[in-house]
Amino acid sequence: MPVSLDLASPANRPRPLAKVSPVDGGEKPSLIGLDRDALAEALRSVGVPERQLRMRVAQLWHWLYVRGVADFGQMANVAGDLRNALADTYSIARPEVVEEQVSVDGTRKWLFRFPAKGAGRPVEIETVYIPEEGRGTLCVSSQVGCTLTCTFCHTGTQRLVRNLTPDEIVGQILVARERLGDFPDAATPAGAIVPSDGRLVSNVVMMGMGEPLYNFDNVREALAVATDGEGLSLSRRRVTLSTSGVVPMIPRTGEEMGVMLAISLHAVRDELRDELVPINKKYPLKDLLDACRAYPGVSNARRITFEYVMLKDVNDSMADAKELVRILKGIPAKINLIPFNPWPGTFYECSDWDQIERFADYVNQAGYASPIRTPRGRDIFAACGQLKSESERMKKSDRVKLETARISELAAH
Repeated sequence: MPVSLDLASPANRPRPLAKVSPVDGGEKPSLIGLDRDALAEALRSVGVPERQLRMRVAQLWHWLYVRGVADFGQMANVAGDLRNALADTYSIARPEVVEEQVSVDGTRKWLFRFPAKGAGRPVEIETVYIPEEGRGTLCVSSQVGCTLTCTFCHTGTQRLVRNLTPDEIVGQILVARERLGDFPDAATPAGAIVPSDGRLVSNVVMMGMGEPLYNFDNVREALAVATDGEGLSLSRRRVTLSTSGVVPMIPRTGEEMGVMLAISLHAVRDELRDELVPINKKYPLKDLLDACRAYPGVSNARRITFEYVMLKDVNDSMADAKELVRILKGIPAKINLIPFNPWPGTFYECSDWDQIERFADYVNQAGYASPIRTPRGRDIFAACGQLKSESERMKKSDRVKLETARISELAAH
């Protein structure tokens, strides 16, 4: 069974979270997620002379994103008066970790809580870490809930509450790296899940809760910080943004973010995709695939990933496989076949494993890499399509039954 740490209850809190500043109620603006110009403006506002701005920006950038501190008091080479002025005016607080779960396969899921913004209320989102051989992938959320109502996706059953801001997006990466002991040049923090040993968060995928391209500006700003070579330093080729098909924003994604693109496809005919991915009614397959063919920088070395969830007797026939190959002709592509991950209340079933393999073999023989994605974190609802704020959780008895069934299914494969 999975390990679940309910950090909302002090009695169940095994160790204090390391270096995470208390949430300040959202009253102070955050310095996290700002670009260098905005960070310089913040320093200017607390009296830093013009001649010192460049140096001070570099210092803050280093402490926030290289050393990973979450307390101004830890910025050893910043003058005490400046540290105090910044702490009085700004925040570098990270999201509160409400719950932390560890799957039987090593996948980790965090339930994060962000303070209220403006007249809103505190909100919760989920972030998932997937350890693999030679790399670790962090699945980051961009919205609280979602507007797209894709019928096979659990997140789509939760209404959209609001977009996440750049500090909230970057904050997910910072907390994950801290909890995994993944900041360089620092001793393993108390409370870290694993000791620091190389870079554990090597890849980021914008595939968590929400549609990233409906939060374009905030996602762009956050990824600019994440891929900055003097900070978190993630290669753009190790950052993938997944969209359900917001066609007008796809060219801008390539031009302004320069990250890898993934398309949540799931059907090869408009009439079926209209049902599975309702945004298709606005941006049909032809328009979507034309945008993919024209994606800036697309090549055999920078292929577009097409995600295809395998739904029994819905989209998994050999006729579907043949049509998939036909419609992707001319697009440098990889096709990720995703066994459907069930969730409470769904009426879909996962395709039979033999049929998934037959489907994959046909697509492979046609010249497209089509790996079958190994289900990860199903037992803690951390798999693709399963994320939903745990504040809307199912009855415990139902969850235990489903977890038990999933563990048996994983063992069978």
